Amino acid sequence: MGQIVVLGEAVRIEGFALGGATVLVADDPDAVRRTWESLSEDVTVVVLTSKAAEALATGVALREGLLSVVMPP
Repeated sequence: MGQIVVLGEAVRIEGFALGGATVLVADDPDAVRRTWESLSEDVTVVVLTSKAAEALATGVALREGLLSVVMPP
């Protein structure tokens, strides 16, 4: 089974760790992009905050088999 990652601002994502997700805090656009590029191959689902999704809107390579969803603002 693949790993579930939640990526974005700390205040919005920390609670997801209680459900077993890997929480990757990235509070600014550069940190979001660096973290996205460093995701391991066993990650299959990424939940993004709306700000993290905005940071990834351009210039980021998508990966086949990786499902990403965006939280409402």
